[in-house]
Amino acid sequence: MSRWTEADIPDQTGRTVLVTGANSGLGLRTAQVLAARGAHVLMGCRSVQRGETARRTVKGSAEVLELDLADLASVRTAAEKVEKLDVLVNNAGIMAVPNGRTVDGFERQFGTNHLGHAALTWLLLPALRQRPGARVVTVASLAHQYGHIDFADPNFDRRPYTLRGSYGQSKLANILFARELERRSSDVTSIAAHPGLTATELTNNMADAHKSVVLRVGGKISHLFSQSVEMGALPQLYAATSPEARGGEYYGPDGFNGFRGHPAVARMTAAARDDLAANRLWELTIKLTGIAPDLP
Repeated sequence: MSRWTEADIPDQTGRTVLVTGANSGLGLRTAQVLAARGAHVLMGCRSVQRGETARRTVKGSAEVLELDLADLASVRTAAEKVEKLDVLVNNAGIMAVPNGRTVDGFERQFGTNHLGHAALTWLLLPALRQRPGARVVTVASLAHQYGHIDFADPNFDRRPYTLRGSYGQSKLANILFARELERRSSDVTSIAAHPGLTATELTNNMADAHKSVVLRVGGKISHLFSQSVEMGALPQLYAATSPEARGGEYYGPDGFNGFRGHPAVARMTAAARDDLAANRLWELTIKLTGIAPDLP
């Protein structure tokens, strides 16, 4: 895996890949690279207009799939349109947004980053299981390191809402979900990845969307020390395509603190390795979404 780059991606001809949040940032870069390697890419986007604008930058086979992860009805409609799928890249996400609710009443970061992706993954399992070597890649974050899942109050109905606490919970949930999917599935490989500290629209929006001086300054400083989107997308591209990527593993940049660098096995906190918590989250997700995965 030493200094793995885009040049190491095998030919993807004949494969179909769905990338969520593909209209910008890491998702768009992932779509561009995989289409250039021969894959047919489904670009999951909340805004069809923005998706079509992004699609015109993709050199290869790609189409826009309308998908709003904050609306389970939209997730169901999108999944019904996918007949076969080799790779699902759960890339989309929101970060450090003010307290709010999804269409279905979930706290926005937990509902979008975890529940929407979990529902999409489960609904797409029949399409994935048709394809030998199918993979699900779930994009997490260094922020999982301060994450804590309150199973009694995951949607901040009673406890005080914080930007950091909500985002950390959602990113910890991403890893726990990826690991539990790998444990439960015999014919779909599940892998987690993170981009380190990467300059994307997500971090820009975080810095600009809040009146808090601390958040604005912190976001701008973070952006200054970030690596490029091209580098940040490498761990999820590695997880999606490399024959060496292992199910249940977590990949991220190999540099200092996982901020920058080339793909390598990344450090998970004890909370992210908690199998009992992963099982509890799985069951809680079924209860909240009303969707039960079709697994043998």
